[in-house]
Amino acid sequence: MSAHPMPASDAAGQPAIVRLAGVVKSYGSHNAIDHVDLEIRPRELFTLLGPSGSGKSTILRAIAGLTGIDGGTLTIEGRDVRDVPTHQRNIGMVFQSLALFPHMSVFDNIAFPLRMRREPQGGIGRRVAQALDIVRLPNIAKRLREEMQLEIVRLHREIDVTIINVTHDQVEAMILSDRVGVMNDGKLMQVGSGETLYRRPASRFVADFLGRANVIDGVLTGGPDGPAVVTPGGARIAVTPERTVAEGRAATAILRAEDIGMATAPASPASLAGEVALRLFEGETVYYEVTAPGIDRPVRLASRTGEIPVGAKVWLTWPRDKVWAVEAGHG
Repeated sequence: MSAHPMPASDAAGQPAIVRLAGVVKSYGSHNAIDHVDLEIRPRELFTLLGPSGSGKSTILRAIAGLTGIDGGTLTIEGRDVRDVPTHQRNIGMVFQSLALFPHMSVFDNIAFPLRMRREPQGGIGRRVAQALDIVRLPNIAKRLREEMQLEIVRLHREIDVTIINVTHDQVEAMILSDRVGVMNDGKLMQVGSGETLYRRPASRFVADFLGRANVIDGVLTGGPDGPAVVTPGGARIAVTPERTVAEGRAATAILRAEDIGMATAPASPASLAGEVALRLFEGETVYYEVTAPGIDRPVRLASRTGEIPVGAKVWLTWPRDKVWAVEAGHG
């Protein structure tokens, strides 16, 4: 979906081009959109990311005017559009599959794109749509998919429009987007840059949904060596001092697979001892699962050296500043 913003020298500091405030959309007793607050900035490529049924497509359809809302407000360029029909919203939409406006004739459906005001010149709008279509082909080669993702980024820089993208592909969202909003069960879980969501997730769900994450539950404690999440089994997971959880509270440590180092001898007193339970060659990296005392599930890690066999005794280490702690059970 693309929206044509009012002329402005810079999107920074400008009013949101699209704003949702407390938006609700219900189907029976189910809230497909559950009190969502969201601001989308002029000229950004914003992606709604989430699993099937999370509400991301319903939000997109509500912005386009294809679906009404049951509560809250929805504005485009400061104009309340709750009662504004689709063809008066100055928005172009690329459907994932062939779709027609039900209130239009066949001729009007075909002619509708010709009436769009301030259409990007040189067919760039069509090129963006075609690139998105190619990226989502199920059997597309990885190399071509990556090339088309970069092409979308380049095209977006050439055109003066806001693009709202919907996907369940985490890699696509992080590569393409200026910002990403993660959806789950009708709720907007977190909004931020791909890097922020990956490194500083607000909840267990966001951490799990974006890449391989070890989520380890326990209680946040202090100590001379700094804060750590201590599991019920006694394992101590050092975490960054930058955190949102108070000491003594139930917490979840989030540790990315690629941030864990593994050695066959203890590298420091803080090393976590374990045993290799699984080894899978993945090309650039080798995927390992390591069982460790005090942790109720295998620790997952990715290593560029695959010389350690299954059954080996190992010690795991990680940079403290790479481990994020969130309140347990939050999301």
